Amino acid sequence: MEPVTCKTSLTIKTSHVFPNDVNNHGTLFGGALMRNIDDVASISAMRHCRKSVVTASTDSVDFLSPIEQTDSVCLESYVSYTGKTSMEIFVKIIAENLFTGERRIAATSFLTFVALDENGVPTPVPPVVPETAEEKMMYETAKGRADLRRLRREESKKFAQHLTTNKYWE
Repeated sequence: MEPVTCKTSLTIKTSHVFPNDVNNHGTLFGGALMRNIDDVASISAMRHCRKSVVTASTDSVDFLSPIEQTDSVCLESYVSYTGKTSMEIFVKIIAENLFTGERRIAATSFLTFVALDENGVPTPVPPVVPETAEEKMMYETAKGRADLRRLRREESKKFAQHLTTNKYWE
């Protein structure tokens, strides 16, 4: 399988922050941002493997700076690492004050997607090739994130064994 560069999967989405997008603090509602993160990440994953994909996990969303109603919000995503059938997607969220032009990193996020064949079965993805300094840093630090992701998933499976599905419905 031919390797694919990170820039092949680059997806950029820029939006206004409208009054119906803000919370009671007057800043962008986190849930609205998370929806857009999953949206751009899924496009990056599909651009990388050219197959159907499914979100396996939202590994992190770190809110670093509030996004104000006077801002635009730009999401940049690309495949930063690949496993056999999975892809780690990095999403950088940039807020820009549209009156001053000031830009800042407002949030970062990592998600994992799995490629699926026509029967819905996980299928191999091409390896990713980082080119820029940022892409190389993401790639070189991905193994540690993947190890933590596996550990967290195992812990979640153990935890779920102690949960019930009908406690409040009996």
